[in-house]
Amino acid sequence: MESYLKENFGDVKAKNSSEEALQRWRKLCWLVKNRKRRFRFTANLSKRTEVRAIQRSNQEKLRIAVLVSQAALSFIQGISYTVPEQVKAAGFQICADELGSFVEGRNSRKLKVHDGVEGIERKLCTSVTDGINTSDDLIDIRKEIYGINRFTDSPAKGFWIFVWEALQDTTLMILGACALISLIVGIATEGWPNGAHDGLGIVASILLVVSVTATSDYKQSLQFKDLDKEKKKITVQVTRNGYRQKISIYDLVPGDIVHLAIGDQVPADGLFLSGYSLLIDESSLTGESEPINVTAENPFLLSGTKVQDGSCIMLVTTVGMRTQWGKLMAAVSEGGDDETPLQVKLNGVATIIGKIGLFFAVITFSVLVQGLFSRKLREGSHWSWSGDDALEMLEYFAIAVTIVVVAVPEGLPLAVTLSLAFAMKKMMNDKALVRHLAACETMGSATTICSDKTGTLTTNHMTVVKTCIYGKVFSSMEPSNFFSEIHDSAVRILLQSIFNNTGGEVVKTEGGKIEILGTPTETALLEFGLLLGGDFQAERRASELVKVEPFNSIKKRMGVVLQLQEGDFRAHCKGASEIILAACDKVLNKEGEIVPLDEASINHLKDTIEQFASEALRTLCLAYKEIGSEFSAENPIPFEGYTCIGIVGIKDPVRPGVKESVAICRSAGINVRMVTGDNINTAKAIARECGILTDDGIAIEGPDFRLKSEEELHEIIPRLQVMARSSPMDKHALVRHLRTTFQDVVAVTGDGTNDAPALHEADIGLAMGISGTEVAKESADVIILDDNFSTIVTVAKWGRSVYINIQKFVQFQLTVNVVALIVNFSSACLTGSAPLTAVQLLWVNMIMDTLGALALATEPPNDDLMKRSPVGRKGNFISNVMWRNIFGQSVYQFVIIWYLQTSGKSVFRLDGSDSDLILNTLIFNSFVFCQVFNEISSREMENVNVFKGILKNYVFVAVMSCTVFFQIIIVEFLGTFANTSPLTWQQWFASVWLGFLGIPIAAAVKMIPVGSN
Repeated sequence: MESYLKENFGDVKAKNSSEEALQRWRKLCWLVKNRKRRFRFTANLSKRTEVRAIQRSNQEKLRIAVLVSQAALSFIQGISYTVPEQVKAAGFQICADELGSFVEGRNSRKLKVHDGVEGIERKLCTSVTDGINTSDDLIDIRKEIYGINRFTDSPAKGFWIFVWEALQDTTLMILGACALISLIVGIATEGWPNGAHDGLGIVASILLVVSVTATSDYKQSLQFKDLDKEKKKITVQVTRNGYRQKISIYDLVPGDIVHLAIGDQVPADGLFLSGYSLLIDESSLTGESEPINVTAENPFLLSGTKVQDGSCIMLVTTVGMRTQWGKLMAAVSEGGDDETPLQVKLNGVATIIGKIGLFFAVITFSVLVQGLFSRKLREGSHWSWSGDDALEMLEYFAIAVTIVVVAVPEGLPLAVTLSLAFAMKKMMNDKALVRHLAACETMGSATTICSDKTGTLTTNHMTVVKTCIYGKVFSSMEPSNFFSEIHDSAVRILLQSIFNNTGGEVVKTEGGKIEILGTPTETALLEFGLLLGGDFQAERRASELVKVEPFNSIKKRMGVVLQLQEGDFRAHCKGASEIILAACDKVLNKEGEIVPLDEASINHLKDTIEQFASEALRTLCLAYKEIGSEFSAENPIPFEGYTCIGIVGIKDPVRPGVKESVAICRSAGINVRMVTGDNINTAKAIARECGILTDDGIAIEGPDFRLKSEEELHEIIPRLQVMARSSPMDKHALVRHLRTTFQDVVAVTGDGTNDAPALHEADIGLAMGISGTEVAKESADVIILDDNFSTIVTVAKWGRSVYINIQKFVQFQLTVNVVALIVNFSSACLTGSAPLTAVQLLWVNMIMDTLGALALATEPPNDDLMKRSPVGRKGNFISNVMWRNIFGQSVYQFVIIWYLQTSGKSVFRLDGSDSDLILNTLIFNSFVFCQVFNEISSREMENVNVFKGILKNYVFVAVMSCTVFFQIIIVEFLGTFANTSPLTWQQWFASVWLGFLGIPIAAAVKMIPVGSN
């Protein structure tokens, strides 16, 4: 079976599956009872085609708009605009439609009519420095005039929609028709109410199945709805009422002043106000991969695009469904998630078993009908047919249809969704937000985790604890130490570098408190500057910022050019210590004098860098360069001939619990590798502290890794535990080698825009929720909300739990399938009757399908899961262990049922007219209790102790209790409808005892050794 599944259903991957692969498995699943339910949690391929068409349309629209705009600039005088009265009454001078027309169409011509960006700012009653006023009802007025920044979601399905979808089951419709005919014939021949019992029994069973199925599906849909809300929680920095603050993108209104940095998503349509080196990736909106350079001349920013490089301040003009992104999102939301490999594989299993079941159903029906004909021939009544004969024939047909109901395990692929929904909800509480369903199950197979250092293994709460300024090392950060040792002019240069060459900001909050915004590294440096008595705003006003080259993980540096008050230009640079130091040929001494950087000074600084790094400090070098009176912002910032200001050592402590989590990963067979852009000595010190770097492990730098041949990489990678000074492409290359050459299942963490390729390449991309950019989060499969490595281990544990829970359910369901099929088929062939009626089979189907999935697929994880080896890439889903358990339990159940069928009357001393009914009730009752105890046995596939932790799983206990309760009701009180007879306490005891014996039988079977696959 496994080879058949891999050949026909193995094309679908955990991520990035081709549309052909998604189409192919659907075509193979032709035997489906309820298409609406089976394919509910699969991708809507037609909607995805629609999205691509919208993207192509957007691309063409923008291209035409730019051409038209350029051609029409000379005809501005012909355009006029009248402000609608409603807009004028609200205090604004421009309406939403007009704003949308020139931003979406990049219409520079219309923008000039409104006096450019400054005119729009004025007409929207906002200010670049203070933002909008949010007092009184002003926000509500803006929302009323311009709309809200929300996209139209597909409306949530109500409970009755799920009831209607559950009724779409073909087999239930056929059984419903059988019930109707049974009612008509029964009432016609036997009258009311005796003739209606069989038909009403089937109708009641159908209604019970539908209501339980619909309730389960409805609860799942609510869980997914909650998770979707969490996925859409994005905040942005805005200026309102003169203060910087964070708000949800859904609270934005036209007129808002938004601050964007590298990796952010543009939250609404708007106009560029100011910024540096701004490159915008519009591929999500237009499909165009070439980034757009946005400047004052081309100021249009479109919602949904991403900041690939640079930073800016934008003015929001159009929001929500008035933007192209809003229209696109409405279609994308209906496209759905890709189906997971397990869902596809289990659809394959359902199809195979369904075909077998259909074959057995046809044979069973043929044998039963042939038995009826033979009996009538013997009796000589083959020419006279009564209503009873018709009802008997109808009962045979209902049994055959019900065999198909039981045989087609529709619940298998849906159990995956149930288990994933349950796990995703619980993982949310454990600070992990799953963006793609498949990541949940794939994480359970992970064999390698490539983790960042900063913020994941460490706390990301950084402080400057050591400095080497002008050749002298300071271990105390007291300002008096610096001022007593260093000249004022030297301190001024240091503060100018800290406060101008930064991606952070020092702002005042509404309460008048000082708040530092920016990455933890920037925050640590700005705190250090404030500690030295610096004034951020005064330093910014003292010079003009001419050019900014933001930090990125490829260059590993950031640079700015300032125009001083005297008119000269000065460049400041900071970044990876050894890289910046290599660009320096001078150094400042403590008197503030520039002196040549001789070999002794270089060695002293290099030793200082190594000493700081060996103490697990992150080191940064600060430098500056005078570049005279001639500099154009179009030119790149020079990177040579700098004067070294000094080195700072930043402490970022290891997170509590990381060492223990790494140890758990090792015991679980998961290799943890650190991939960082930091200094190799810092990386090694942290890796040893975390327990990642062992005595036989290898630590290497990215530039050295790049130079290795394929043969050398093949030898190095298995022992590689730390990669320092790595670029995003080094991380991407490592992930690719691990996946392709070594067949590892790789999880990768990332937080920056440049990590997107590695996150995309990995089997599971893990983005950081706090420090991660929106670009990284969108490329990821799971977002670690607290940026903690221990949470990644929790995700791995939940992943394994999902995988094993589904295996347990598959084992349980296949056992019921096999026994129900063989019992009814063999009985029909050998005795001419089926011991399990249609109503009884429907009840059994519900036990094994919806209720079984609820009980087994929602088992919480335990610590023992992380003591097993990972499944990896090549593991068989239906393992030899499962086949052993299925075979052992099926043989036992079949023997019990067959023994009862052949010898039950003599064993229980049954005689009289109702002996057959009592015997069939005994068989039915024993069969159900076999499933109840088999469900308990299925909690552990290899361990004998199946009761461990059973009372902690309230869902399991509730399902078991309900099953037993309803079984008693069906047998004792609903005999008329379910073809059962009340049993004596001895018969009840025997039924339960025969079921219970399945547990020791299962324990004995588990002792039989089998191969791992």
